[in-house]
Amino acid sequence: MIIRATALAAVIAVSSLTISASPAFAANTQQSKMTDCNKQAADKKGDERKAFMKSCLSSSAPAAAPMTQQEKMTACNGQASGKKGDDRKAFMKSCLSNKG
Repeated sequence: MIIRATALAAVIAVSSLTISASPAFAANTQQSKMTDCNKQAADKKGDERKAFMKSCLSSSAPAAAPMTQQEKMTACNGQASGKKGDDRKAFMKSCLSNKG
């Protein structure tokens, strides 16, 4: 279960990187919050579930675990497509040095 959640988080992070123009690494979209809250509310019903979901979706997202170096490399490579030579080298250096 933890491996599945980690893999899902990596896929979401990488896909959000390819969509956005900025090299931000941690993004918790409303859709991923909804997925997480739904999993947590699986045993709740009716008003209790409604109250929990409202609270869960309105709370700020917990800090995301930093990407591993391999995940950063994959994400940066995806963003660097189309760049060549010194431009690619400079981009990769900047992208991989970002903390997060």
